[in-house]
Amino acid sequence: MTIPENSPHRSFSESFIASLYDLPDGERIRTCLQCGMCGGVCPFGYAMEFPPNKMIATLRADVFDWVMKSQSVWMCISCYACAQVCPSKIPLTTTLMTRAKEELLLAGNVPTELQQALENSQRYGNVLGQSQRKRADWTKALKYPVPLMGQDRKSADVLWFVGDYGSYHPRIQLVSKAVAQVLAALGIDFGVLGPDENSDGDSQRLAGERGLFETLAAKNGQALRKYKFNQILVTDPHAYNAFKNQYPALGISYPVKHYTQFLVERLDQLKPLLKKAANMRVAYHDPCYLGRANDIYDEPRQLLQAIPGVELVEMSHHHTTSLCCGGGGGGMWMDGFQWEKAQARTTNWRIKEALAVKANTLAVACPYEPPRFEDAARNIREAAELAVKDIAELVADALND
Repeated sequence: MTIPENSPHRSFSESFIASLYDLPDGERIRTCLQCGMCGGVCPFGYAMEFPPNKMIATLRADVFDWVMKSQSVWMCISCYACAQVCPSKIPLTTTLMTRAKEELLLAGNVPTELQQALENSQRYGNVLGQSQRKRADWTKALKYPVPLMGQDRKSADVLWFVGDYGSYHPRIQLVSKAVAQVLAALGIDFGVLGPDENSDGDSQRLAGERGLFETLAAKNGQALRKYKFNQILVTDPHAYNAFKNQYPALGISYPVKHYTQFLVERLDQLKPLLKKAANMRVAYHDPCYLGRANDIYDEPRQLLQAIPGVELVEMSHHHTTSLCCGGGGGGMWMDGFQWEKAQARTTNWRIKEALAVKANTLAVACPYEPPRFEDAARNIREAAELAVKDIAELVADALND
């Protein structure tokens, strides 16, 4: 006999399974083979009491309460590696793991570090807890003007969604300045939202805060509707994922491109401007939310190969097997918690992979990555000479201006 979903006799496990079925392809969870490939490929699978296959086993045994009493799920960094290798094609990252985090949040079983980031997002509209009024301060005194949509213009060809880290984090502000320099060199008609912009919310969603995500998305949607533009440009793969895959279901739908896609479309115009030759052996780190989540692998590499003097080499894990930087799914805000559980950081592993192929530069294309990889490099003696650069910075360095 099947117990109705609204029955008071329905167990927590059954209710949780029913909620998964409401998600896209959620019913595929029925097809789990218990092969264990998900736990095997997970960077922190060895530190998880309940990797995805064991979580599904507890659901089938009607003992999912065991998972809710554990903090194991918070080791998930939403990197899509488990979903990539699942032979049953279960969307584990976007269904099982995210829903479990939602339940843990409701139960109050959440690491303090993550709670602070979520509270900052709720109160300030960004995870760093900074004033919205200061969101465009990084644009002041730049050689290359960055127009504010609410102040300098009401329309533009391109609306650049800068993001939390690009707006506030000192290291990533350098990346934002590099993007501004490249856009100016190309003569792009663009503007930024500045104080009108809120966090895209995608990482908060994957950390279990769906309600907060929808609130942030609604604020961004309201801001975007005030202006006229033809497409959105993002520097953050997480923002790309939000605008491309999540916002449309909330009635917020615009053409969106990651800056690497945008620049590759203009390579014929960009290449003649790249006059300063580099002497770099570059290893490129595929961000999870460009690569596995959205199948963008070629454009960042094409952009790197357009820079004179760059020799591109591949690390042992690349493309679909790329190692996560550890920042996704709330991992960016749980570094202490995850170190305590795993006694390891994926960034350290990645730096060693770059050294193994004798790279002198590790190229990235996500704002979570420069500070994380630079911190890791400082802790590895052999990496003293390894530079960590966003692709935008490498392109800007090569400009002849």
